[in-house]
Amino acid sequence: MNNITETLLGLISDFKIDFKGAFNIRENGSCAGRQSSANIKIESKKDLPGLDIHIKAGTKGEKVYIPACVTHGNVDDLVYNDFFVGEGADVTIIAGCGVHTDNEEEARHNGVHRFFLEKGAKVYYEEKHIGTGNGTGAKKIDPITDAELAEDSTLEMDTVQLSGVDETTRTTRAKLGARAKLIIRERIMTDGNETAKTDFLVSMDGEDTGVDLISRSVAKGESYQEYHSVIKGNCRCTGHSECDAILVGNGRVNAAPELYAGDIDASLIHEAAIGKIAGEQIIKLRTLGLTEEEAEAKIIDGFLKA
Repeated sequence: MNNITETLLGLISDFKIDFKGAFNIRENGSCAGRQSSANIKIESKKDLPGLDIHIKAGTKGEKVYIPACVTHGNVDDLVYNDFFVGEGADVTIIAGCGVHTDNEEEARHNGVHRFFLEKGAKVYYEEKHIGTGNGTGAKKIDPITDAELAEDSTLEMDTVQLSGVDETTRTTRAKLGARAKLIIRERIMTDGNETAKTDFLVSMDGEDTGVDLISRSVAKGESYQEYHSVIKGNCRCTGHSECDAILVGNGRVNAAPELYAGDIDASLIHEAAIGKIAGEQIIKLRTLGLTEEEAEAKIIDGFLKA
């Protein structure tokens, strides 16, 4: 791994070189390091760039790291990673991507991740994205997530993108079996002329499924964000979508949560709130000795962590 990759890994994950479990480090479209464990097997795909990750039934408490890094411009990295999670497993998957450029050439990563959770499986999935470098070349990250949840399984996703990515489209699709649960927490901050688009589509197809989608975002400078979520309740189920956004400067946000109830026992709720930081919040923090800029940063930090 080169020095930029090591720096990016520190920003997007807590991965350590001496980690004993399963991992794959991707650097500029190639493998920079790989290791399987007794319960988690990582193999290269035979027909596409990417990985097949097989997690044995009953695996408990293990982590698997699959971060990807682009360290210079003129790289357009596309990867397909499939996760096959066995019955009753309970694991943490840590992904994330960092893109870096110091010149005028574009740096881009597009990760297509598919999750297949068997009965009773539980996955906690962390994904952090960041762009770095002083170059004028665009830094782009376009993650795609597809998930199929069998009965009684749970997928919890925590996704973060807080700075440096010029353009991103974040796409998530999921189908839920009986009593399956999907929980998504998304946090995004854009600045300058950055754009970020979020697109969720969840289909609840088994009785007593549950979905909770929460997006918190901050649009600063001249940046623009879009949030679109569709929750389809095709049976007795519960679904909740929430989009809260703060505007700073000339930032703009378009939020469009959408619900479809295809069953009389589908219970679905959506919420959306967009606004600026309240003046009284700034004043209160300034009385404690903070400058206006420090007060604003403190409020934003607390909002994104909530």
